[in-house]
Amino acid sequence: MRKWLPLIAVCLGTFMLLVDVTIVNVALPDMAVDLSTSFSSLQWVIDIYALTLAALLMGLGSVADLRGRRRMYLAGLAVFAVASLASGLAVNSVMLITARGVQGAGGAAMFATTIALLNSSYQGRDRGTAFGIWGAVAGGAAAAGPILGGLLTESLSWRWIFFVNLPVSVVAIVMSLRAFGADSPQRASRLDIAGLASFTAGATAATYGLIRASADGWAAAGTIGLLALAMLAFVAFAIIEHRSAQPLLDLSLFRHRTFTGVMVASLLLNAAAFAYLTYSSLWLQTVLQLSPVRAGLVGAAPLSLASFAVSALIGRFLQAWNVRWVIGGGMLLVGLGALLQARLGGQSGWTTLTPGLIIAGIGVGLATPTLISSAMSAVPPRNGGMAAGAVSTARQLGYAFGIAVLGSVFSARMAHVLAAHGGSPSIAAAISGGQAQAVLAHAPAGQRGPLDQLIRIASASGLNAALIVAGLLGLAGGLAAIVAIRRPAPAAGPANAAEPASGPDRIASPHGHSGVVSRPS
Repeated sequence: MRKWLPLIAVCLGTFMLLVDVTIVNVALPDMAVDLSTSFSSLQWVIDIYALTLAALLMGLGSVADLRGRRRMYLAGLAVFAVASLASGLAVNSVMLITARGVQGAGGAAMFATTIALLNSSYQGRDRGTAFGIWGAVAGGAAAAGPILGGLLTESLSWRWIFFVNLPVSVVAIVMSLRAFGADSPQRASRLDIAGLASFTAGATAATYGLIRASADGWAAAGTIGLLALAMLAFVAFAIIEHRSAQPLLDLSLFRHRTFTGVMVASLLLNAAAFAYLTYSSLWLQTVLQLSPVRAGLVGAAPLSLASFAVSALIGRFLQAWNVRWVIGGGMLLVGLGALLQARLGGQSGWTTLTPGLIIAGIGVGLATPTLISSAMSAVPPRNGGMAAGAVSTARQLGYAFGIAVLGSVFSARMAHVLAAHGGSPSIAAAISGGQAQAVLAHAPAGQRGPLDQLIRIASASGLNAALIVAGLLGLAGGLAAIVAIRRPAPAAGPANAAEPASGPDRIASPHGHSGVVSRPS
């Protein structure tokens, strides 16, 4: 048991931080009623967590090299626990959004150090076993999020989706103190503060601009200004990284076509496969009036279970397959699955979503296991960890952008349909904010039947539009992967973390600095 204590400690933190990406989805309607939130506030509750997780991941990895990985992991757990408590105690949307942002920072501190901690704790076959279990826990977290969120929301309240993190964090901290020795001095490095600041500014401005588009319109001065600011910040980031001696992200990696293809697929995967689940959950609960538990089961479980099953079944065959078709084909299935769901009408039930969710889940199960290993094998060994961190960052950033873009499409299409039938903008805003039943309750008794049918039609149309955009993003990611990714050159010996070579190669850790891991093919 003592031998596996580091693995358990790391898996507890990983499970918590990744569950909290999706656990909020089924609780949104209850939050909307309890805190009287707007649609944009609901988007920020989800987006701010993914955004801070993505923006700080590589930077906090550099800080961990300077200050110690054990220390950083423990600090991340503590921050995550305090922010979870604040989220559960939130009395308004501003407090909840702020606490979620801090929670994302704690999650980034944990995520940036997990691989390095496992890597230093195990050798040989034990290392392969540890990484295999850690990968299964990371994958299972996405499946567990909506279901756990539904159970806690329905049996207790939405606040318990945050309170439950407190005892888990305490256990993880105690285990980590016992499992990991004192930090040893790491290779001296300099934190790229300018790069971190410009990247964070660009990601935040882009997300804020995309969310503002749902309320103010794409042509509004505020929307255009924020998106322009994001572009300038990303240009500044590129210039800073090009000139930096120790960049967060070495831009020369993009000269490798396979790395570029994997990064595009990573960015679009979470946007295409997971972002729309937020809005389908709103539809399932506030329009079809399913319970949180049932909404979690029928709205996310088919995708998650299909993904988990495919990943488990194909693991032993992946090294014999061309990753171009594994990743590209998986992304195409993600896109087709989303498009297949976009057949909703005013009388549709939850079963309309199921076939598409299963197909999208198969695609996720194909694409996900090989993204990081393909990125690492496409670049020089010294940059392998930086490539892995870049993929993780791209996935979280893609989710944040996906929530914002699909939310704008969802609300705009629904408002258009309601306006065409004489509905007011205030009704559209209330329905988008998860308060469809409140709208019906305040309507005169004689108008409730027609209004309910209009809400069903408008909501279905809005969700269809979001699903179509998600489907197109998935297809675009698939085509990019097929065009850009090339089969890596054969490497001697076992090639993935699950089957480490007896003499592991020294490459960078996921945040771009030194570490020892088995080199994947």
